[in-house]
Amino acid sequence: MPKFDNPLDLPFAGEAAASLGLAGRKLKKTLDALRQYDADVSSSAHPSDEAARKQLVMGAAEAYWGYVVQREQLGLLDPEYIAKEYDIPSDVKLAMGPKGRGPTA
Repeated sequence: MPKFDNPLDLPFAGEAAASLGLAGRKLKKTLDALRQYDADVSSSAHPSDEAARKQLVMGAAEAYWGYVVQREQLGLLDPEYIAKEYDIPSDVKLAMGPKGRGPTA
């Protein structure tokens, strides 16, 4: 884990914390959108649209990947903790990666 012992490193520590917080909020926002979509389909609030759901899954998968990468940069090597803490759906885990990398299905 990076140590920010030098007083000159304090701005970097603040930036790292702010960036990690932003990545966590982005992950939560994308997962919330996916869950809301699934709830709306389940309640018949709107019909299922495979392409729309895939887009939501891919957005969440990219956000999940970004959050994991940022945590790893800080020495936090625990993607399974994140998966449990955020209740990451299995299809999001399988598609995890940078934009455009997901499954071709």
